Amino acid sequence: MILRCLWEHNGDDTLLWALDYPGAFTRGSSLDGALKKMPAEIAAYLSWTGKPLPADGICPEVTVDAPCGLAVSDADSDVIFPEEHQPLSADEYATLKRLVMQSARDFQALFDFIPNQHAPLKPRRDTFYGSVPCTAREMYDHTRSVNDYYFAEIGVATHHEGGIAACRAHGFSQLEVQTDFLTRPACEGSYGEMWSLRKVLRRFLWHDRIHAKALYRSARTVFPGQIPDVFSFGE
Repeated sequence: MILRCLWEHNGDDTLLWALDYPGAFTRGSSLDGALKKMPAEIAAYLSWTGKPLPADGICPEVTVDAPCGLAVSDADSDVIFPEEHQPLSADEYATLKRLVMQSARDFQALFDFIPNQHAPLKPRRDTFYGSVPCTAREMYDHTRSVNDYYFAEIGVATHHEGGIAACRAHGFSQLEVQTDFLTRPACEGSYGEMWSLRKVLRRFLWHDRIHAKALYRSARTVFPGQIPDVFSFGE
């Protein structure tokens, strides 16, 4: 199977996106490094979504080159995929919404399995954008906190109070009262970044995934044998 990929990069620092698997990504200090990681990422993604691996394997291929000026090495991103300018059908939206809500529930489950949610899981590290969360509670709160930000970028007022799944469901309920929400064109949001509903759905899946990986990897080191692989990372 040829896997279409978008290469978002600042120099060689790479975020490689799987165009047909919303939220699936790899990172690397070079394109080659990120490409080599992609088959395992797609295998994990398919396992998480309950779908089989393609019989002919996975062959990633860059079809979109998207250079940017962001700190890609810190997983900063502002790309909008060409397909994300397209409207959604009701069936497409229902499928993606279901996946986004599954991701929120699974993130909650992963967090709930951690015996001490305030214990440091890794050394504290500062980036240009602030301190990287290092406890389970900090990682959870950070992941939940993008709820109102993402929805606001497409004109939906919500919050990030309560659990991650509950506040996300509330955001969807606010979105769905807008009669044109499936067909609204992409719009310019904060800092000149372009947003659409398709992009918001993909960003939720990606943001959950990147922090779930960090949470799972660090928590299983501190609490060996106690943290199940909720997202099927296979590590």
